[in-house]
Amino acid sequence: MANLEEFEIKLKQLNQEHLLQFFPSFSDEEKENFLQHLQSLDLDECTGLFERAKKYMTHTPQTDDMKPIPPSQFEAEESCDSETLKKYRNLGLTAIADGQVGVLLMAGGQGTRLGVTYPKGMYPIGLPSGKTLFQIQAERIRRVQHLAKKHTGKSGKVTWYIMTSGPTDEMTDSFLKDHNFFGLNSDDVVQFKQGLLPCFDLDGRILLEAPNLVALAPDGNGGIYRALEKNGILKDMRRRGVKYIHAHSVDNILTKVADPVFVGYCIDKGSDCGAKVVKKAGPTERVGVVCQINGRFQVVEYSEISEETAHLRDEKGNLIYSAGNICNHFFAASFLERVSNEFDKELKLHVAKKKIPFVGGDGGVVKPTTPNGIKIEKFVFDVFQFSDRFVTWEVPRGSEFSAMKNDDGVGKDCPKTAREDLLALHRTYIEGAGGVVMSREVEISPLLSYEGEELESRVKGRVFTEPTVLLGEEEMSINGGEE
Repeated sequence: MANLEEFEIKLKQLNQEHLLQFFPSFSDEEKENFLQHLQSLDLDECTGLFERAKKYMTHTPQTDDMKPIPPSQFEAEESCDSETLKKYRNLGLTAIADGQVGVLLMAGGQGTRLGVTYPKGMYPIGLPSGKTLFQIQAERIRRVQHLAKKHTGKSGKVTWYIMTSGPTDEMTDSFLKDHNFFGLNSDDVVQFKQGLLPCFDLDGRILLEAPNLVALAPDGNGGIYRALEKNGILKDMRRRGVKYIHAHSVDNILTKVADPVFVGYCIDKGSDCGAKVVKKAGPTERVGVVCQINGRFQVVEYSEISEETAHLRDEKGNLIYSAGNICNHFFAASFLERVSNEFDKELKLHVAKKKIPFVGGDGGVVKPTTPNGIKIEKFVFDVFQFSDRFVTWEVPRGSEFSAMKNDDGVGKDCPKTAREDLLALHRTYIEGAGGVVMSREVEISPLLSYEGEELESRVKGRVFTEPTVLLGEEEMSINGGEE
């Protein structure tokens, strides 16, 4: 057993001695396990985190020196000529064929707001095909690998790094294995967990979830940088020769996974870090804005921008601060190493006051009716400030962004709107290839087309009046050639 006397002294110095209040009643085995549990948390660092977090709780964001993204670090897909887009796409496909591209999927969130108890990636969206987010995203990787081979003649692979959390890890692992990783090579799917941080009461005392268990919560998607180092993922990237990472959240049904245009754009610009953005729908849309503050790039939350600033427009009538953040990023692997080694402890902390159940003095669980504590998170975009060569790439909302966060009762950013947005996009692909879509439910498998390419032979001159799933060749062979 760890030296109890030394541990008691340490806890007293940190004002956390209450963590041992039930210790005398434990069995010898429970005592050993609990001390190991406490030691694994690095209580010195955790207490320091709370002290940092207190500063952010009272911090007022300084937006006086806020400036829009300069034109030299911004391009938009819709204003790019076809030759430039082709150049970026070919650069990205070549990097994929050379095995230099990895995808970093942030999949630690449970589907609580969706009304389910399992990971969001497993959610059945209600598409005609019955596919889940995990399946759609895996199949987009398979398709872009096919396109890269067709472009270069080389069979490169995209490594799929999936960051889970304590609540989602086992279910995600089982789900992917049960579905044979949706056709991806299991060696190219690397799963790892984000970290956990203790929950604190408002005075900085760590809360107990049970007499022998600290209350813990995931450390936010910004915990990815520490998790990459702790779980050996950065070493894995070096071993595989992965140089470029496309990182995105699991809940955007329109994500172009391992997008060769975005990757190619960032490679062409020599970028170490980049962000995809969409034009804000209006000045009051509740979305963070990518901009500069004191010469460094940041995401400023909608609640931190004054109404006057949010409504500013240029001489053409466009919003000056219109670059909406959609959690879709590019990282050079070397930049990720730099962040993990040099800047992780400098990341901004985001603090949320919550109603956190805890163990009272009698050992029973107390369920508070008002916020009694805080949870601390880090956000993935807070590393933008450390980039030396940051760029932004604006994409059309209709083809790249439809989040799935709420249940259908909310009517926004929910499975219904995500499904409608995906099918609307597929309708434009089919009509662009010479087909006519009369049914509201005509779906294109990612294994057939990544972004509307190579559809003419399947749809030109056809009129779709019934729900249909246009399958890839492999799927057709499994289904007896039927759509």
